[in-house]
Amino acid sequence: MADDTLEQLNTLHTRAVDARKGYEEARDDAAGRGLTPLFIEMITLHETNADELAAYLVHAGASANEDGSFMSVIHRTIMDVRSFFNGLDESVLPGLIDGEERNKSAYDGALERPDWPSVVRPILTRQRDRIAAAIARMRLMQKT
Repeated sequence: MADDTLEQLNTLHTRAVDARKGYEEARDDAAGRGLTPLFIEMITLHETNADELAAYLVHAGASANEDGSFMSVIHRTIMDVRSFFNGLDESVLPGLIDGEERNKSAYDGALERPDWPSVVRPILTRQRDRIAAAIARMRLMQKT
């Protein structure tokens, strides 16, 4: 597999790790209140995505960074500040939706590549669809 292909998979993996860490911080800060069930759902979603990507990266002879990027620190800080000032209730949904839309767009861009190995495209499509479904659920939560 080409280096740029592995790099793109590694970028998606890092985004999933970063998102998971942000939701873990939100879950911890929410302390069982507010949107805790959503945070737990999103932790599972991003952990599953990261694990699937990591497995493929390792299979392809690359490594998967489980530490995430500097964005992990930013996500955790944002959740800490929001929790301190406003709590982690429905008011955070627009920001969460925006972040997940950016994640979905990263998958959209990746899926434009015609040269993915046959086993990778279904993984990326499934992960993108999970994110899209989560966005739809969050939008419904905004309306109630």
